[in-house]
Amino acid sequence: MKQYIIKGGTPLRGEVTIGGAKNAALGIIVAAIMANEPVTIENLPDVDDVHVLLDAIEGIGAIVERMDTHTVKINGALINNMSVDEDAIRKIRGSYYLVGALLGKYKKALVALPGGCQIGSRPIDQHIKGFEQLGAEVTIHHGKIDARAERLAGEHIYLDCPSVGATINIMMAACMAEGRTIIENPAKEPHIVDVANFLNSMGANIRGAGTDAIRIRGVESLHGSEYSIIPDQIEAGTYMLAVAATGGDVYIKNVIPKHLEAITAKLVEIGARVEEFDDCVHVVADHRLSYANVKTMPYPGFPTDMQPQMTTLLALSEGTSIVTETIFETRLKYVGELRRMGANITVEGNAAFITGVDGFSGAAVSAPDLRAGAALVMAGLAAEGFTSIDHIHYIERGYENFEEKIRGIGGNIDKIDAEDERAVRKFKMKVS
Repeated sequence: MKQYIIKGGTPLRGEVTIGGAKNAALGIIVAAIMANEPVTIENLPDVDDVHVLLDAIEGIGAIVERMDTHTVKINGALINNMSVDEDAIRKIRGSYYLVGALLGKYKKALVALPGGCQIGSRPIDQHIKGFEQLGAEVTIHHGKIDARAERLAGEHIYLDCPSVGATINIMMAACMAEGRTIIENPAKEPHIVDVANFLNSMGANIRGAGTDAIRIRGVESLHGSEYSIIPDQIEAGTYMLAVAATGGDVYIKNVIPKHLEAITAKLVEIGARVEEFDDCVHVVADHRLSYANVKTMPYPGFPTDMQPQMTTLLALSEGTSIVTETIFETRLKYVGELRRMGANITVEGNAAFITGVDGFSGAAVSAPDLRAGAALVMAGLAAEGFTSIDHIHYIERGYENFEEKIRGIGGNIDKIDAEDERAVRKFKMKVS
């Protein structure tokens, strides 16, 4: 089993380049199979979730040609199986997008229920509601979602909550339904807009993504396209907060600053300096930062995927802060790991009450999920001494070349076999 080992206490400095958005990539990869012509996708993040999904669509007959590390060509013309039942696909949340894509194109889908990080209840009732309103019959049996329809017809669909997954899934099914569909109260995240733009590049007719209502006119078929995925706002935000936690000075390149506004605003509020350029942000934290109250909200609010990282930063800041999680009810379970490193955090319900400490000390900790794992890496980089982090497979689901990028801005981190004591000694000698 692999683990990260970190020697903390060194401010991050230099430049780091952000990759393509994982959450956009998952929707776009699946949407690509709806065309019967080749589709080329660029700026694809080289992360585990992407590899699992590419293998899954290849398994049902799609032609997948990996052009290079960040480019893939997909052709869905030869798909011959509407049943997706692989062990790997159960490990990622984005597998449920296959329902919307297959239902839209073939009017039937049988897909294993999704997995992903265990951060709380993430029901698919809004997905099912949307499919049924478009005319599908949906059942769940033997751990699979079974959706089928004689025909799909446009409908006025109101989402009870702005679900990212449901918005993308319904949008894919509706773009090949007959007539006009309106999705009200949709999610507005940047990757929603990116998936919509990608579908439009293949000939779909989608308007209003990123607003309060998405309007879709169904088309009979989709064609080939070339498309480049947007930068990953969560990867960028993670580095922004890591720089602040270590008292660093880093230019974070290949970003869309507007997508980072909620993160930037909180950093500025607690005393960091953030300078924005066309496709870059410059973060500087040359003094101890202050406290803040943070509440996670759907975009454009503060993202739930940045909550563990922000909690970690505030635990190192001066004063008392409160972080309230409103999206996923068990997303604070990593707090016990931060306490092992010296954090002073009390959890009551969905809120973390934080009293800032002067610093963390290295410890052996375990990543409970993707974003909490990244937060523990942040904590290790800021801590005095050595930190080891187990279960880093969670982190590798969503961060490309994480340890290499961190080393590139001065962080002392390596990935080793957990049982390899020689590797541990070698690392400690190198950074001493």
